Amino acid sequence: MVSNRNQQSVSKGNLPALPPQPAIADSFPAPLPKTQEDSLNLRQALSVLRRRWWLFLLVGAAVSSSMSFRILNEIPIYKSSFRILIEPIASEETFDRFSQRLVGRQSATELDYETQIEVLRSPKVIEPIVEKIRDRYPNLDYHGIMGGLSIGRVDYTKILEISFQDSDPEKIKFILDTLSAGFIEYSQIEQKTGKQKGLEFVQRQLPLLETQVNDLQQQVQKFRQQHNLLDPEVQGQRVADRLGQIRVSQQETSAELKASASLEQKLKSQLDIELERAIVATSLSEAPRYQSLLNQLQEIETELAIESTRFTPNSPQIQVLRDRRNKILPLIRQEAIAVLGEKGKQENLASLNTSPNSIRLKLTQELIEATNQKQVLAVREAALTLAENETRGEMQKFALLSRQYTDLQRELEVATEALKRFLSVKEDLEIESAQRTLSWEEIDAAELPVYPIAPNVSRGLMLGIFAGLLAGSGAALIAEKLDVRFHSPEDLKDNVGLPLLGVIPYRKDFKERKGSEKASPLPPLRSFDRRYRASPFLEAFRSLNANLSFFTPDKPLQVLVVSSSVPLEGKSTTSVHLAQSAAAMGQRVLLVDADLRRPQVHAMSDLPNVWGLSHAISMDLEVEDIIQQSTLDDNLFILTSGQIPPDPTRLLSSQKMRSLIDRLRQSFDLIIFDTPPMLGLADAKFLAGQVDVMLMVVRLGWTDRTLLKQVLENIKMSQTAPIGLVANGAKDFSSGSYYYYHRYFASEENAQPLEG
Repeated sequence: MVSNRNQQSVSKGNLPALPPQPAIADSFPAPLPKTQEDSLNLRQALSVLRRRWWLFLLVGAAVSSSMSFRILNEIPIYKSSFRILIEPIASEETFDRFSQRLVGRQSATELDYETQIEVLRSPKVIEPIVEKIRDRYPNLDYHGIMGGLSIGRVDYTKILEISFQDSDPEKIKFILDTLSAGFIEYSQIEQKTGKQKGLEFVQRQLPLLETQVNDLQQQVQKFRQQHNLLDPEVQGQRVADRLGQIRVSQQETSAELKASASLEQKLKSQLDIELERAIVATSLSEAPRYQSLLNQLQEIETELAIESTRFTPNSPQIQVLRDRRNKILPLIRQEAIAVLGEKGKQENLASLNTSPNSIRLKLTQELIEATNQKQVLAVREAALTLAENETRGEMQKFALLSRQYTDLQRELEVATEALKRFLSVKEDLEIESAQRTLSWEEIDAAELPVYPIAPNVSRGLMLGIFAGLLAGSGAALIAEKLDVRFHSPEDLKDNVGLPLLGVIPYRKDFKERKGSEKASPLPPLRSFDRRYRASPFLEAFRSLNANLSFFTPDKPLQVLVVSSSVPLEGKSTTSVHLAQSAAAMGQRVLLVDADLRRPQVHAMSDLPNVWGLSHAISMDLEVEDIIQQSTLDDNLFILTSGQIPPDPTRLLSSQKMRSLIDRLRQSFDLIIFDTPPMLGLADAKFLAGQVDVMLMVVRLGWTDRTLLKQVLENIKMSQTAPIGLVANGAKDFSSGSYYYYHRYFASEENAQPLEG
């Protein structure tokens, strides 16, 4: 509660002048938070429905009534159906002989139910049935039947369910019976037609297949005669085996050839002689006469060597030996020519070692044999290579012939097998055509419908009621979204983002006074009545006064400006009742009517307005002389507006007005300024900078939220005191402390005696 620091009476000259106090610039609240204006929680939705109950009931009743009327007046629809078994059921799987024979393997046939259903719905099948139906219902056509006809498969069975719906049960029964007979007849015709078409197809194909088989047989015979073939596969295998043997012989010959060449090189290195000379030496060593002459020559040479040691070279003994040697040499040459032929004339016999050495002779013979073996193997290898090439070519030829022969043979087998199958199918079709054809079977006949399937009255009425509730709720929510006014304290607090200091309940006795030009006097609220006047309305102002005392905890609240965004929001009524409430609590309160455009305080307090605020500012008058004491409370003093000036803004923004506020602070505990609305007027802005708190009154169900936010945005640009909100005219006490106010104070006349 505001401290009561000055209880002295108002007298002339006891208000000393004080230096002007600076405006409160740093107390303006933080920028308004961005809130979701269109979001409605459950509590707000219930509040909306309470406010828009008439629209909710009107729209909901209209929608529910229209849907109920439509359902109750809708023509009833009946429905019936029958079922047909379209494939036979047997203990063993049955197969289509025609397709089985043609394909050449046994596979279970599967009926394409989707295609079959579309065929049954086609005009080709339905039109003949419609012609029979027209005998009884001439106006029906194909489209009329299809509009109510439904054909579907029963799960994964071999059964089709055919249903029809219409408003006439007899008509439904007749149409379904006709459809059942027509579908069964269609199945019989289709089965007979299918077998006949199959037989005709087989008969057309048989001559072609016979001609094809004959042609292929002639081609195979001609091919075998042309290439002298008995069995290409067997003959080709023989060629392949021969090629393998040749390759094995080649490997063996190559190994032997390498061994002979190695032995030849080794013998040549041991004998240190060429092959031809080795052959010559071997031939001469095996000639007896040549060897005999050679032995005589060796003996002469030996004797000559011995005698040379005894005699001189010209001695007769040496000369005789030389003559003997010279005579034997031509004989040796002649014998060599006799053994070697013409080659003996060319050989240098002196360089040949033709002495009968058994080891050398053996090595020479081995060299000759190795050389001969090498030459033989080389010839053999060349022959094998030639044989391999010839065999490979022959094998490639057989591969080509075998492939051609296999292709001809395969074509002949396929054609022969096809001919056999067609002959067998022809026999089967002829037998089946002679037998009785199995048609579709009706397993569940159509019944005369008794109960309609539509409309479902109970469900329709429930849907109508539900649709009405949704439509009514939607209409109420749309109307609420289109409404730009505040309707509850919570709505005001959430959308504006400023502290809500008080909620003033709605009173019917103030309805006419708020809308009239001249306000009627307010009932007194005295501090010392013997009975305590308790009601939600009066307690709201007591609560507002208490909240104001805690709104500025760092310093006592002394000067207060009360304003609103637009006229008729109850700012003057709030100012007067707040002043009465503070005075009733023992505070010394001054209520100043600063609305110099349309003053209301003097009329509400039933005081004359001869002299007032405008005179105190514009004239040299003492303010104590024009302050009046209220008849409502001894602690309440009122400074009326006085004569309406031509420029109120100029007076309220003057230095004399600021000085006046400073003087009044010295004499009163609480000073309340009732100012004009702020939309389009700057009167309250000039006072807001000189006071402790600015109180904005918002009338619920009246104030446009856009205009209020515009006013608050304009206040941001000026240096003002902290701002608090007062929600006026609250009708909804459904939540919070307001609900308990409403329940606790059942009547304004619920008075409780004071104790003491």
